[in-house]
Amino acid sequence: MSMTKTEIENKVAETLSEIYDPEIPVNIRELGLIYEVRVDDYLSVYIRMTMTAPNCPVAESLPMEVKAKIRSIEGVKDAEVEITWDPPWTPDRMSEAARLQLGMF
Repeated sequence: MSMTKTEIENKVAETLSEIYDPEIPVNIRELGLIYEVRVDDYLSVYIRMTMTAPNCPVAESLPMEVKAKIRSIEGVKDAEVEITWDPPWTPDRMSEAARLQLGMF
């Protein structure tokens, strides 16, 4: 049974919530590192994301991890991860849950 576009969008969101920045105990969605997610009609996924800083130690490995985990979702035909620095990440992009978890009130 093949998954619908909506089912894949939901699974992508769920998968992104399971990926953590190794230096911060919060997932990359709650951290606000994911700027855009698109699933096209061919079930290929495009993700535009950023890092907390340009010199982030996982700047090379984290996007590869995201791409591999998205590609492993049943029904996904391909995945592309683009890193952007515009707009730059700031702690304001974090969810309220992430701020609470990190003790940032």
